[in-house]
Amino acid sequence: MEEKIKVMIVDDEPIIRKAIKYELNERHGMVDCRMNDDGDVQQKEVVVLDTFLSGPQLFAALNDTQREKPDYLLVDMEFQGEPTGGIFITERIRRQYKNSRGEDIKIIILSGRFDNPLHSEINREKRLKEIGGVVFEALHRGANAFVSKNATGGFSIENILRAISCLERGEEYYFNYPVMLTLKEAAEMYIEKESFVPFEEEISEEEREILLLEAAGCTAQEISMKLTKWAETDKSIQEKQKELSRKFNIVNKSGARIAKALQHHIIDANNIHYLKR
Repeated sequence: MEEKIKVMIVDDEPIIRKAIKYELNERHGMVDCRMNDDGDVQQKEVVVLDTFLSGPQLFAALNDTQREKPDYLLVDMEFQGEPTGGIFITERIRRQYKNSRGEDIKIIILSGRFDNPLHSEINREKRLKEIGGVVFEALHRGANAFVSKNATGGFSIENILRAISCLERGEEYYFNYPVMLTLKEAAEMYIEKESFVPFEEEISEEEREILLLEAAGCTAQEISMKLTKWAETDKSIQEKQKELSRKFNIVNKSGARIAKALQHHIIDANNIHYLKR
């Protein structure tokens, strides 16, 4: 029986899950694979075992001893507003799971986050640094490839097949992005200049107050009650915390925001009045 490459998909967009599954299964997508050290190449068919809209659904399937395990996972980077949710799924997969042959599951991160091309040089350096940061974070957590959900002219399944083919032929990593033509530049900026890049985002007085209260241990509800002069709700505080994470270019977590705010001297530790519980 011909060996096939088995894939599972995790994406909270139904149309993406359906499109990838249909394209791979109905078109019988084939990829070139390196079969031995002599460099002999053989084609294998890629088949989708199942699709999931969330991490918990995926982990439930992987924990089921009766279900076949995948060779590859296609994981959306952003889940329900969490910019790097797929990277945390990747980290857990790398830590806990193997395929049906006891080998590491190869992980391809899918994202449309950087698909809008730059129309001018304005903010180019900032965009390149952001891309480099996200890509290297994904690799650090265990991803093998980073693939755009879009291509010139629209969605293209060839991006995914090309990534699988490269990894099957022995490549360690694969990238596909319209702006990834500048990957080397982005990587150099991220690795070599990280400690020298000044923080240029504007932080408002209200945002500073949110950071100080968050550092003090306040919940979003408590912060909204204390910031009466801005008449904020719990939800609006959470949105502002997400916006701060975006400005800091970090995962949307309280500890990371506080660390960045202290690092860039946006808040002073002496001004934090810790809550007593």
